[in-house]
Amino acid sequence: MANITAKDVAELRKRTGIGMMECKKALVEADGDLDAAVKILREKGELKAESKMATRIAADGVVAIAKEGNVTAMIEVNSETDFVAKNETFKEFVNELLALIIAQKPADIDALMACQYDAEMNVDAKIKEMIFKIGEKLTIRRFVIVDGITSTYIHGTGSIGVVAKFETNVADHADFATFAKNIALQIGAYPTPYLSRETVPASVIEEEKNILLAQIANDPANAKKPEQIKLKMVEGRISKFYDNNCLLDMTYVKDDEMKVCQYVAAAAKEMGGEIKIVDFYRYEKGEGIQKKEENFADEIAKMTAGK
Repeated sequence: MANITAKDVAELRKRTGIGMMECKKALVEADGDLDAAVKILREKGELKAESKMATRIAADGVVAIAKEGNVTAMIEVNSETDFVAKNETFKEFVNELLALIIAQKPADIDALMACQYDAEMNVDAKIKEMIFKIGEKLTIRRFVIVDGITSTYIHGTGSIGVVAKFETNVADHADFATFAKNIALQIGAYPTPYLSRETVPASVIEEEKNILLAQIANDPANAKKPEQIKLKMVEGRISKFYDNNCLLDMTYVKDDEMKVCQYVAAAAKEMGGEIKIVDFYRYEKGEGIQKKEENFADEIAKMTAGK
């Protein structure tokens, strides 16, 4: 049996980031072989990672953005707690994922997980190793790659991320960067599902009209009005729907006297060129993920049951 020294344990801990006791056990099992101990810890880490993936909810984490040339990438990586999201190792991992996405341009999450992370493992294996090291469930929820002229915005430490894409012949103008940043700020401030009226699916508008007609029919003050009046009322309310759900129809956040489309037109005129917002992406950390609510009274009752 090999003589396991404190130096051996410290070296394994340095290479893996895993606790001293786990490192010592792995070295004993590997009969002092450092590389074999790393493999043992990874194998155990994968088992632990799979267990955590099945039972935990990762609704915290971070949204991050990276840009290289005309390629912009945005990603959301989730953790269980804000504490882990602020961990330097976690943040470094997210930044390395962004660099990998820009370099390899995977088509989707499955393709990203299969990408080679380094000489020894792919992204899927790296995530499992990270889960074992950090002790929390981690998931890559989504990412997007945008080619072309963009402006980006990250709110705070990564709670919201925005990428806005433009078609323009004034990208080199001194004022364009400020204009584009203002558009990204607008998108960050107000969640907006659609770019313009033309991008709203016909089925969405039809459903909205049916809801509005039902509301009018159930309103005693309006129920008896002629059908033509009801239809005009619906059209007026549909206009409000566009104002609240389409970026170009929204009130501009820095000047409530104009809409975003008017701000774009005014900026283009001032810069002497053409500007068009062609797409945008907005990620909000953990949106739509149901966080686990802990009921401490119930937990204590379970712990003390029968005692």
